[in-house]
Amino acid sequence: MLNRLSLLSLALAAAFGASAHAASTTQYLIIAENGKQIGQQVVQHEDDGLTKVRFSYKDNGRGPELEEQFRVGADGTMTEYTVKGSSTFGNAVNEHFERKGDQAQWKATSEQGSKSVSGPAAYLPLNSSFEVVSANIAALAATADGKLPLLPSGTLSQRVLDTVEVTGDDAAHPQTQTVQLVAQTGVGLSPSFYWATTGAKPRLFGVVIPGFATMLEQGWQHNGAALATRQKAAESKMLADVAAQLQHPLTGLTVVRNARVFDSEKATVDAPSDVYVLRGRITAVLPAGAPVRGAVNQIDAGGRIMLPGLFDMHGHVDRWSGALNLAAGVTSVRDMGNDNAQLQQMLDETVAGKLLAPQVVPAGFLEGESPYSANGGFVIKDLAQAKNAIDWYAEHGYPQLKIYNSFPKAILKETVAYAHSRGMRVSGHIPAGLRAQQALDAGYDEIQHINQVLLNFLVTPTTETRTLERFTLPAEKVAGLDFNSRPVRDYVAELAKKQISIDPTLSAFAFLKQRDGDMSEPFGPIAEHMPPDVKRGFSVGTMKIADDASYQRYQKSYDKMVQFVGILYRAGVPIVAGTDDLAGFTLQSELQLLVKAGLTPAQALQVATRNGARYTRTSNERGSIVPGKLADLVLVDGDPTKDIADVRKVAAVITRGYLIYPREIDTALGIAPFVQEQPAVQALAPVSTNHASAGGNDGARARIEALARQRD
Repeated sequence: MLNRLSLLSLALAAAFGASAHAASTTQYLIIAENGKQIGQQVVQHEDDGLTKVRFSYKDNGRGPELEEQFRVGADGTMTEYTVKGSSTFGNAVNEHFERKGDQAQWKATSEQGSKSVSGPAAYLPLNSSFEVVSANIAALAATADGKLPLLPSGTLSQRVLDTVEVTGDDAAHPQTQTVQLVAQTGVGLSPSFYWATTGAKPRLFGVVIPGFATMLEQGWQHNGAALATRQKAAESKMLADVAAQLQHPLTGLTVVRNARVFDSEKATVDAPSDVYVLRGRITAVLPAGAPVRGAVNQIDAGGRIMLPGLFDMHGHVDRWSGALNLAAGVTSVRDMGNDNAQLQQMLDETVAGKLLAPQVVPAGFLEGESPYSANGGFVIKDLAQAKNAIDWYAEHGYPQLKIYNSFPKAILKETVAYAHSRGMRVSGHIPAGLRAQQALDAGYDEIQHINQVLLNFLVTPTTETRTLERFTLPAEKVAGLDFNSRPVRDYVAELAKKQISIDPTLSAFAFLKQRDGDMSEPFGPIAEHMPPDVKRGFSVGTMKIADDASYQRYQKSYDKMVQFVGILYRAGVPIVAGTDDLAGFTLQSELQLLVKAGLTPAQALQVATRNGARYTRTSNERGSIVPGKLADLVLVDGDPTKDIADVRKVAAVITRGYLIYPREIDTALGIAPFVQEQPAVQALAPVSTNHASAGGNDGARARIEALARQRD
């Protein structure tokens, strides 16, 4: 859940606006979907135009603490801005921006710069409150075209999607006002949705994140559910339009010619083949150049490598991440924790073709109540509630259960046994107060994250792994861990003997050794392709690394985590490829890190295909390119079985009966494409049947045939 929460921290490191009139103070509460308060923001508007904000947010034992202040000019954009505090994982936040006339300059812990600019331009802080969003809403409303240049670079756009009248919380003193839903684009890789007031100088009214949290101006909080419903409807229309534009239906029998098929069982590349696809399934795999009988379309693969659709085994899907997954060749994602209602809606939208998304294999999220609880899925107190949650997941087709940090250790074994009795695999974090060995003894089938695997040798019964200690302790101690010691060797042997699969998410954990200003290792290879604001974020450190000695120690610890995954693999422990970070691109980085751990590129691809299917129990229809299975197919330039970096060169993807071109997705998102040529669909003349005459008039035919029978 690193990706969802770390990105939310940057987004939630942004809370609410109040009008810049006379001096005033407004408090906002951040309320999780389950009703639990997980943060607050206090906004002070001073008489002299200075705005001060105190913001804190905590979920899953982590979150930012920020204090900021800023002023705006006549055009509504900030002329000076300062924020200090700590980021999600404890790194220091210290950023300042100032504009005097046409000269702007800024400095943060990870960067500094200056730029000459004329006219309105909005500075984009690396960490901020939503009060900055409020200022931008007003500044954008004052422009003629709803666009505003960004500093250091980029353009922010805004359009209105909906308006609605809302009422205040106090029925004894009724209040009403009209608010509008705006969508902003130009920051990140998906739109941001905000509710704003109306009028000449609109400001932020609130933020609704369906399935996670609601943040509304104090005195109006009961409107959250109604606003979420309207927001999801408006968002659904946008998503359906995107899906219609970027999903190209493959109608009739289609042959993909001259493809070099990756055999995921043998981890080898076969001789060139022609692969036939009909109604979303593979119907035949024949030697290249075999006679074509009845296909109506052909796609010339041009000798490209054809991979089975890749699996991301640790996602937290949302309605906008699907495009990034598909552009990276990821056609299946195991969702490892989500809001249950939100995920069910996404599954329905995907089946209906209204969502550009991979196929999702859901894992049910199960957490216990504590001050550190994550707030997705089911949060339970006792065994009866745990069994009720498992029943719900089983009845909704979830093949796996994921247990989280605050789960009550006293009922762990009984809970795992009950999930097994309902036919579910069980995996997760290690509940606080236990070692991984004890979770294995309780019946775990899989462990999430390399830190959870290695904490087995680092924790004591009093270690608080629900806080940042689950990150700082491995960063400090793995460097000195002896992998040749008897306890470690026995542990690895047991993992292999029991065939406990490991979901290391190495790419996500690279943050342990990233300093401010250094490019993130997993995202270095794609940084130059990204929009400027996204690239900028890749150099922001998240861990508090005190000094050079700490950095060297954290670097060594992370390198040994990568090394340990190689040790596990060579010992016969099943490895799966998961991300828990930026969709699509992180899976490609994870495969590169598996190669760094000692796997061959072909073995890494096998992990992302065959193992993905095996440990989602979908091998009957996914994970390999054979007749009868789903036509989840990925055409790649170069040869990723020799150079794993070539896995980023995805030219085309086929899934769910659609042809998808990553180049089109990249262009739409402001990403410089990784391939330029995309294999086109060509219509073929009918051979064995005349599809042009297909049709019928069954009523008239029945009448004729009935008359004919009467004359027999």
